[in-house]
Amino acid sequence: MKAIRNAVLALAAATFAWGAAAQATVSGVKYEETADVRGTKLQLNGAGIRYKAVFKVYTAGLYLPKKASTTEEVLAMPGARRMSITMLREIDSSELGKLFSRGMEDNMDKAAFSKLVPGVVRMSQIFSEHKKLNPGENFQIDWIPGTGTVVTVKGVPQGEPFKEPEFYNALLRIWLGSSPADYKLKDALLGKSAS
Repeated sequence: MKAIRNAVLALAAATFAWGAAAQATVSGVKYEETADVRGTKLQLNGAGIRYKAVFKVYTAGLYLPKKASTTEEVLAMPGARRMSITMLREIDSSELGKLFSRGMEDNMDKAAFSKLVPGVVRMSQIFSEHKKLNPGENFQIDWIPGTGTVVTVKGVPQGEPFKEPEFYNALLRIWLGSSPADYKLKDALLGKSAS
């Protein structure tokens, strides 16, 4: 009887460990260990919280074809990639678009940024059309080889993809660049710490 009980406990522990490894939960938001981006299986590289002052603004999860621990590895990585963001508080979407624009500009030289201005303007328009994002609402920014950058807000793809690979990397620099939106979030996305 004791052997059966121990076997059941061991199985329960193994099941719990598998379940824990199958996803990450950040401030109540679940990030699955893998994501499918147009038939490509990606793995969660890291997830964390974006703070502004002491307030939690959103959670973010970075999905890649394989694990990476530096910005350079992430930006050089071929294949599909995904940044998934879930709001923790209400935010004005046009403000979010402006923050993205500033985040890109802060992490690029002026000449490189100026080449991406049409895409930056379009990205701001995408978010301002949504007026606001509420707690629990999600958007994703995917890089799909052969297609481009696809922005999906509340489960709906937004307009035509951005074709330039430089645009996707400029977006990733908002969180992973030398002047990231949040240094702790950068570390979490690169798998260096838990939030």
